[in-house]
Amino acid sequence: MKCLSDYLWQTIVPLIFFSFIWMLFKYLEREEEIENALKERSELELKFLKSQINPHVLFNNLNTVYSYSIEKPEQTPDLILKLSDNLKHVLYESTEDYISLEKEIQYIDNYIDFQKIRTQGIKEVLYDTSIDSFEHKIAPLLLITIIENAFKHSPPNSKIKIKISVSGDVLECFIQNEISSTSKENDYESIGLSNLKKRLELLYYDNYLLNVLEKNTFTVTLRLNLI
Repeated sequence: MKCLSDYLWQTIVPLIFFSFIWMLFKYLEREEEIENALKERSELELKFLKSQINPHVLFNNLNTVYSYSIEKPEQTPDLILKLSDNLKHVLYESTEDYISLEKEIQYIDNYIDFQKIRTQGIKEVLYDTSIDSFEHKIAPLLLITIIENAFKHSPPNSKIKIKISVSGDVLECFIQNEISSTSKENDYESIGLSNLKKRLELLYYDNYLLNVLEKNTFTVTLRLNLI
């Protein structure tokens, strides 16, 4: 019995132990493969979502430049400079998951200046920013989704209210506009907000709050915990 006991202790127990170690390493290796696959899928999805945003905004800007080159050529140089800044931001500065908050706000400022020129005499744009610090980072081309939709879906002779504030590490973006009777509600939801929601889930998880309210006007409030 003693020999049998020694045999079991020296042979079976080490075999069980090393088998357990092998299974543990295989499990960890599998978990790492799953994590890498999920990360790769998220990166691909983010690139796809960005590609949905960029051409739409840039084509609108190009159309505006073309129209002004015919109707108001004296304003065309300023529009071209603004478009050049927008292109630089989209092509070179927004390739990362997160970029400088200052660069993103500059891009939005420039975009809204562009839209004020384009909608002059047609829409009233009330834009205000209150930022206590630019020492933060934000996902690029995130806020522009709902800002661009406000211009696209609001009717002539209406107001568009846009307010961006940063206090501490919390950003709040408030946008309110009337909805044109010719706009399709489903398109407004699917093209703009669904895209935004996907990016927020991928990049911010539980660190954001998105509130959409539709009554007489369409109101979007987005709060982000900045990094």
